[in-house]
Amino acid sequence: MNATTPEGAATSATGRVVLLTTSHRVAPGLLSWPAWEALRVADRVLCADGAHPQLPYLREAGIVVDEVALSAEELVAACAGGRTVAVVAAGEGEPALTDGLARLAGSGRVAMPELELLPASYDLPGARLLDLVQVMDRIRVECPWSSRQTHEGLAKYGIEEAYELVEAIEDGDRVELREELGDVLLQVVFHARIAEEGDPRDGSDAFSIDDVAAGIVAKLIHRHPHVFGDETATTPEEVKEHWLRTKAVEKRRTSLTEGVPLGQPGLALAAKLASRVRTAGLQVPLPAGEGAGYELLALAVRAEAQGVDPEAALRAAARAYRDAVRVAEGVDSPAPAPDTVGE
Repeated sequence: MNATTPEGAATSATGRVVLLTTSHRVAPGLLSWPAWEALRVADRVLCADGAHPQLPYLREAGIVVDEVALSAEELVAACAGGRTVAVVAAGEGEPALTDGLARLAGSGRVAMPELELLPASYDLPGARLLDLVQVMDRIRVECPWSSRQTHEGLAKYGIEEAYELVEAIEDGDRVELREELGDVLLQVVFHARIAEEGDPRDGSDAFSIDDVAAGIVAKLIHRHPHVFGDETATTPEEVKEHWLRTKAVEKRRTSLTEGVPLGQPGLALAAKLASRVRTAGLQVPLPAGEGAGYELLALAVRAEAQGVDPEAALRAAARAYRDAVRVAEGVDSPAPAPDTVGE
């Protein structure tokens, strides 16, 4: 019997309990070195969940695991004589066991073993995205509404969520921003889940969220050679110029206007076209014409040249107008006048 800790220190006469927690978001078998050492030196390894994803890998590594759920009293007894017992916790932890151990320790009537909580695996950044994919899979199958949705039917929600995200950003509301980012992310995952089923007409062209992620990863790497390759870029303008040049080669476009969605709001459309013209170094006179449309076009182009988003500027002005309307209605009180220093 080996009754030492992974570091080689002797255990107490009352023994030692090591509670190993693992993440289901990490591939089974990927445990930390301290966790493997704790399992190796333990006199007994327990796991109450016979379907725990780690069990096949532990046994393949030569770890004998007893599939049994001990009470707190039984676990303390199993540590008698200085024995070390490692408990491989279920996905939700072992709240009943830890609560029982806490009660025993608080009673003062039982000689308690040393207790150690040892994280055996950790969530990697982005691991919670796996939870979202799993939840979406289940909702798509079991929810009467979600199971009937199509790309076309969800399109309007994508637009709504994008506008609500912009509003949260402009309001500076961090709590709302986090929520709206989640709503936009849901749209991406929802569409990708539907796409797994392929075209409803013939089942072709199926792809998954992994295909979506792989595509954008490849695109980002290819369009950032100054980060992942040998090229250099020292200014945002150089980065943008290279991005557009690479994008044009990828898309085999003959005009810089290709790929600009004509269905976007008018001011944003005008600013996007103006941005591409300016970045390309072209001198394109504005079309001559009369009416509000041509005046708005000129304003949008001028705003873009000054680094101003005309859509955001107009929204800000419209909000000020909304506030003025509410004051005129008596709904809100007028804002206090600014201090007049020197008068």
